[in-house]
Amino acid sequence: MTGDLLPRLRSDPQIARFWRHRSEDNLQRSKQLLIEFLCSNAGGPVYCAGRDMKTSHKRMGISDSDWSVFMGHIHAALEDFQVPKAERDAVVALIEGAKQDMVEAA
Repeated sequence: MTGDLLPRLRSDPQIARFWRHRSEDNLQRSKQLLIEFLCSNAGGPVYCAGRDMKTSHKRMGISDSDWSVFMGHIHAALEDFQVPKAERDAVVALIEGAKQDMVEAA
């Protein structure tokens, strides 16, 4: 799913700015951190080597509108991969739990 999600995010006119001027290596690192975040916070045995969400997203200026666009892509990717509703709801809840640490700007 992350292989599908990141291109969606990078091509969205509103939120693409968060991935501009990043090297391919940095983009691959972002993908890996997303995987680790999801697995670790879902209770899996994976350790997330990245910084906490608040530190990682500090001063990025992520707005509620940016968050809504991001979540729209999450929902679309989960639907495209035909993730069953119960699991889809669990993933969405897990990600929504990080919102307060990521959204800074109104």
